[in-house]
Amino acid sequence: MLRAVQTFNRLVIPARARGNDVVGARKMMSLLSKVTGGSSADDGYVEDFICNENDVGENEMKAFELDGGKVLLVKQKGKLSAIGNKCSHYGALLSTGALGEGRVRCPWHGACFNLETGDIEDFPGQDSLPCFKVTVEQGRVKIRAKRSELQSGKRTKAMVKMSKEDERTFVVIGGGPSGAICAEALRQEGFTGRVIMINKEPCLPYDRILVSKTMDFDLEKKLLRDEKFYAENEIETMIGTAVTSLDSAGRELTLSNGYKIKFDKVYIATGSKARKAPIEGADLPNVCVLRSNAHSKHVNGQLSPDKHVVVLGVSFIGLEAAAYCVNKVAKVTVIGRGAVPLVESFGEQVGSKVMAWFKEKGIHFIMNSGIKRCIGDDDRKLTSVELNDGSILKADLCIMGIGSTLYTTFLEGSGVNVNKDGSINTNHFLETNIPGIYAGGDIANAPVFCNDNQLATIGHYPLAQYHGKVAALNMVGKATEVRSVPYFWTMLFGKGFRYAGYGRPHETIIEGDLDQLKFVAFYLNANGKVIGMASCGRDPVVSQFAEYLSQGKTLHKDQLSPDPFFWTK
Repeated sequence: MLRAVQTFNRLVIPARARGNDVVGARKMMSLLSKVTGGSSADDGYVEDFICNENDVGENEMKAFELDGGKVLLVKQKGKLSAIGNKCSHYGALLSTGALGEGRVRCPWHGACFNLETGDIEDFPGQDSLPCFKVTVEQGRVKIRAKRSELQSGKRTKAMVKMSKEDERTFVVIGGGPSGAICAEALRQEGFTGRVIMINKEPCLPYDRILVSKTMDFDLEKKLLRDEKFYAENEIETMIGTAVTSLDSAGRELTLSNGYKIKFDKVYIATGSKARKAPIEGADLPNVCVLRSNAHSKHVNGQLSPDKHVVVLGVSFIGLEAAAYCVNKVAKVTVIGRGAVPLVESFGEQVGSKVMAWFKEKGIHFIMNSGIKRCIGDDDRKLTSVELNDGSILKADLCIMGIGSTLYTTFLEGSGVNVNKDGSINTNHFLETNIPGIYAGGDIANAPVFCNDNQLATIGHYPLAQYHGKVAALNMVGKATEVRSVPYFWTMLFGKGFRYAGYGRPHETIIEGDLDQLKFVAFYLNANGKVIGMASCGRDPVVSQFAEYLSQGKTLHKDQLSPDPFFWTK
């Protein structure tokens, strides 16, 4: 175990891991700056020495203080680069992340940032990082930084303005994470025509991750961008509006408000609709799903110490909802059709441990079962649910987390080919069978780079944002193939579970202590190839694996002994 942990930090070395060396270097640089006048600030910039050149070795990265902020200094191929040290998504320290070829990956959720520019290259997140000027004088490293960027740790890429001469109209259908990224990326990548983003929800795009994890979140505080941002960058937003039909031949959209819009190119990212079980009583007011802020507000408003909550479904949504509710109500019972939760995502071993852990937290499970009907009183108030075996369970609130259907029925007769499951096949550029019409996010049956570019429909938040970026690049004529490595995570009772890769495993190898929730799980296909990896309490290994896959590399079972982490060296 000790050897494995040590290898994690060969490429990624937290500043604190260097202890006195880094602290001593900082003190020395501070003293030298005072003596030599090395520190300066003018026109909103700050400039100072932060360390000695040899304090950072090849393929190492460390965080250093500068004027109250933090700078991530990286050396690759003999060159020093400096960017912000916090991921623009949720603020993870990148000095503890995974160093790739020319970029660094967040240890928590897998976002990637270019070392030369600070630009965000993979997601989640909206913003890029500030990039700082590096010079070396007599063996000392000097950084020049814009003070505002040093303090914020974020940078929004520059965007072009509309031009009256550009008569083109690009439309983004969908105001989720994928559509939001695409709309602003069009401006960032030089499109000067009209940009319209149409969102069926009655609000601007927001952090949908919170819907099942933190149901009491303030919507206004969790908007991805505010109204001012869209106005300043001349991105038209139509909220509370759905597209009801698309005419690919006439290049025209019909909207739910009766409007019609002509388009030159369109990106379809309409996402999915949470599904209810087709059973009696599913339409009762307190039989709920979790897909939107409105759903979260409704569920959260029903929670009180005397309530009994039943959750149908043992995927991420169901377990996240159960974890959120358990200490706010009298009882939480989870109903699952299989023997253990999370089998499709993490396998039976990890799923069994999670179930045992949830039971310790006071959550009840009834597995190998399901709900036959939801029972209400004369006022249509939910009182109980009947299980498949005929037993009755008290329920004041039933949350269904059993999957979703795709929002693509409006494309019937459009000319865009839609699969039976509602997904849309795309090529490597996220273009559909109709030139100029692109699809991404939940609805896209798109190539997965780490799975030999086979098509797959994957409903992950970071992948949806990545699709939006790639689609925008291709819409403006910057040919870019999608190179996706799926990455997802969940937070359960304060523990972060992460996964990278794709495919149904034939075998699972657990390294570490599963009982203590400090483990790495290797998922192998029938040929012994490692197609996925999950972890808890072992960051940044999943991010390292995602970066490994993104470089086109593969791991096999016969390589995992005696050192399963040799590839991190």
